[in-house]
Amino acid sequence: MADLVIVACKTNPTEGAKGMSLVIVERGDEGFERGRNLDKIGFHAQDTSELFFDNVRVPTFNLLGEEGRGFVQLVEQLPQERLIVAVRCVAQVEAALQWTVDYTNERKAFGKPLTGFQNTRFKLAEIQAELVTQRVFIDKCIELLLAGELDAVTGAIAKMKTSEFMCQALDDCLQMHGGYGFMAEFPIAKAWADNRYARIAGGSTEIMKEIISRELTGQR
Repeated sequence: MADLVIVACKTNPTEGAKGMSLVIVERGDEGFERGRNLDKIGFHAQDTSELFFDNVRVPTFNLLGEEGRGFVQLVEQLPQERLIVAVRCVAQVEAALQWTVDYTNERKAFGKPLTGFQNTRFKLAEIQAELVTQRVFIDKCIELLLAGELDAVTGAIAKMKTSEFMCQALDDCLQMHGGYGFMAEFPIAKAWADNRYARIAGGSTEIMKEIISRELTGQR
């Protein structure tokens, strides 16, 4: 849907990462075409399409930033990108927990609300306890970002912990909705499908572990 697409390309293929630059390709440029919209598990309102480049030529003033610094420009923004994912994860769990509390208070089984069962209450308590803990950490990360002090490792920890927790919490909340949780008309079902991407987007959980472990052990 965008009129401008930022493309990371090799302006000097012999220099490896140092030869990468960011250029702006515009809708209608000769050789630039869009393919089919990809069929995703979730986020159906946000189109993700194939892009094709066939001898596309762009003017030099379409260079974004400095030539040869494209990789650095991307890396410099990764901690903020991962924090954005982390903020979204925490906010999503807060919403899902409230939906689940409301539902389990209303839904009855064996003559009493689901919250009348200790298993339900304990599961809700576990999610809330972890949620509060992570919210405090993410608030601290936001403070670091605003101060220009959010480093790559802290960003990776925030993204890894919150995305892993969110996926488990959404699954638990869906489970407490019973069969209704599998129905698309319930927000918990859509949230469960939409947010699975979080363990992949901005760098997968495995990449986050690699970043954290390299700093910890000095291995490169």
